[in-house]
Amino acid sequence: MRFNRALLLLPLLAACATPDGEYPSLDIRPQERASGTLQPAPAPYVPPPTPAPRFGRLEQLAADAAAAHRAFLAEAPAARSAVAAAGGAEEGSDGWARASVALAGLESARSKAMIALADLDRLMVDAALEGGELERIVAVRDTVTRQVEEQNATIEGLARSLR
Repeated sequence: MRFNRALLLLPLLAACATPDGEYPSLDIRPQERASGTLQPAPAPYVPPPTPAPRFGRLEQLAADAAAAHRAFLAEAPAARSAVAAAGGAEEGSDGWARASVALAGLESARSKAMIALADLDRLMVDAALEGGELERIVAVRDTVTRQVEEQNATIEGLARSLR
């Protein structure tokens, strides 16, 4: 029995012979056409000027954080010496207690910087909610954050040495 390859083309020819009215047109419909007019982009948002009292508070918080950082840096050498002297001392000994007190002093100095950082966060949130300028607040906050991170690293390193 021979197979005629021409028979394979019959279904394709039958598809071409279907009536035109049964299928929707592939032309672009009116609702698919682009319409309307372009509007110019709105003017960029310019935040309102920041009130002077807020900048005064910002400067005060920056000064508080800087003073706390200086106090921390002044106490750090004594704490390092106390921790080094207590190296290998058992917990509860006099050397260990002196080193623990020195570490507590560093944590106290750090807490003053952390209070300033928390107040800066609040100042930033208030300015953001009012749509105000944030650049100066963020710059001061970033500086204080770096100082607190440096203080955290110092305290954690000394605490590890004390264990």
